[in-house]
Amino acid sequence: MQYKIAIFASGTGTNTANLIERYKNSDISVGLIVTNNPKAGVIDIAVKHEIPFRIITKEDFIQGSAFHKFLREENYDLIVLAGFLWLIPAELINFYDKKIVNIHPALLPKYGGKGMYGMKVHRSVKQAGEKKTGITIHFVNENYDEGDIIFQKEVDITQNETPEDIATKVHQLEYKYFPEVIKKLLHS
Repeated sequence: MQYKIAIFASGTGTNTANLIERYKNSDISVGLIVTNNPKAGVIDIAVKHEIPFRIITKEDFIQGSAFHKFLREENYDLIVLAGFLWLIPAELINFYDKKIVNIHPALLPKYGGKGMYGMKVHRSVKQAGEKKTGITIHFVNENYDEGDIIFQKEVDITQNETPEDIATKVHQLEYKYFPEVIKKLLHS
């Protein structure tokens, strides 16, 4: 069986690039990349790999029945949020029940919620003096970072590490585990 996923991303697309590479010559293909940022690096990744992409406006995303209809008709096996910064509309969550997953660069429920992404998370972890951080992969619900947790992996951090050092460690976890967890979800 062939599985088709859509990836939603707002930024550089490092996780998207990693997923594309990891799924080459496998039963999983990236059928669409969606971004809300016309300057996002993820667009270059889509072009490089000849993957269709769509740039969406907030209005089309929230109220855009044409965009929602398009996603429903394509019937992706999974929608993967890889650094996508907008809250997913209830209509999509209901249609893709337990088929939208997000990766968060911290051990939820800590350091989650609106506005907590990227370096903001790592600076907060550092400022709090945490001894561990990690990643959380979770199903998406109507609230930022509150869906059912699928997988967490932690990593030790020291007082001497900078937020940039912490980000590097967290990215390594993301690149290793995100493709594996997505594959397990699709095959279950």
